[in-house]
Amino acid sequence: MKKFKRYCKTLQLNADPEFIKKYKKLHAVGNAWPEITQGMKDVGIIDMEIYLDGTTLFMIMDTEQNFDYERAMTTLAMLPRQSEWEETVSQFQKTSASSSAKEKWKLIERIYKLDQTVEYNVEEGYLEEVRM
Repeated sequence: MKKFKRYCKTLQLNADPEFIKKYKKLHAVGNAWPEITQGMKDVGIIDMEIYLDGTTLFMIMDTEQNFDYERAMTTLAMLPRQSEWEETVSQFQKTSASSSAKEKWKLIERIYKLDQTVEYNVEEGYLEEVRM
């Protein structure tokens, strides 16, 4: 079995259908800046998915088992082009252009998981296992 940590986050978009359409296009296949994607991988993010419901974004972020959230988010914020990316996407988000990804995306608490046997702290991520 392979173990990893999972973090779930939310963010609010501006309630403008045209802005939401542009935001989705910015995140469409092949449109995310390669430096941003590589930076996430470099800090230990294994996989990330973002879902949209109205103006609410929901992110699932899977990381290496030894992932340190605070350290990784600090490192990510200092990587080349990261602040430029955050400024670009902020025009669609209910946030300021100077906010970091950590400040925009709010960690949310898991309250139920099928067959869960251990309690976890939301800031430490939820330890998950992939059965292969």
